[in-house]
Amino acid sequence: MNTYPFALYDAFSDIPFGGSQAAVIFDAAAIDADVRLQIAKEFALPATCFVSAYSENSVSARFQSTKREYPMCGHGTICLMTHMLEAGIFDWKGSDCINVSLDLPTTKTSVEIYRRRDGRPVVMLDISVPEFRQDRFDKNKLADLLGLSEESFDNNLPVETARGDFVHLIVAVKNLSAMRSIVPDFPGIKEFCENNGFETIACFCLGAELSDHHIHVRDFCPAVGVPESAAAGTTNAALTSYLIRHGLVKDNGLEKINIKAEQGLEIKRPSSILSVVVMKGGEISRLQIGGVATKIVDGNLVLPA
Repeated sequence: MNTYPFALYDAFSDIPFGGSQAAVIFDAAAIDADVRLQIAKEFALPATCFVSAYSENSVSARFQSTKREYPMCGHGTICLMTHMLEAGIFDWKGSDCINVSLDLPTTKTSVEIYRRRDGRPVVMLDISVPEFRQDRFDKNKLADLLGLSEESFDNNLPVETARGDFVHLIVAVKNLSAMRSIVPDFPGIKEFCENNGFETIACFCLGAELSDHHIHVRDFCPAVGVPESAAAGTTNAALTSYLIRHGLVKDNGLEKINIKAEQGLEIKRPSSILSVVVMKGGEISRLQIGGVATKIVDGNLVLPA
């Protein structure tokens, strides 16, 4: 039998049992695709991260859901980088920031890890700015799938598709009351997404229950194996880009724009996701998503040799 060290974390939450869950498995270079999928199904989490190699400032990994391999995973990266620090592989070396290269099968990106005042790491991941388009589909059908009337949508804002590492249909909802009243038809949403080329339906409203947050988010992802995401970095990157695109957030001459989103409240896994945006010439020149992660359990995974 072979053993592989692993840990489970809650991302975008600094308390247990909040945020979005991911497993991190070390020494996984020899685990093939079929077994990675089996392991992900066994853990039954939104993401499982398989680490194949690392150094003091880089890590090679891949992310797997219960259905497919992800090209990128925001919440999985938060868990991975937090574990690399807690396992002693990364070291502050007297600094309050560590720069790390994250190498994935089809891309490479930069990660910054900051030491919070209480000593906990805040992981900030660079995300590519998505492209936007307007697709044709039945809006009445979308309302039915969300258990809403068309009057619940914020019709001052367009329903748009954001294409980045994932394809998100972005839906602006009028207010918190309408967001709370969503009753998702998950089988119908899965079919709708597959028929229209979407991977998630990202609903949001301006305003939040928490006073220091800007938007309230619900993200429906049955097409990629997660009915409703408690916290999604790539989704919030798309939402942040949408807010700036439509003038809902302005830079006001600031070097960086910080946007905080709350998510997961309706499924009892409260999450806080931070977006940091650098603007240049009226366009987004850098987009980062991040937060903290909390370890829940660690141990060893035992597999046949």
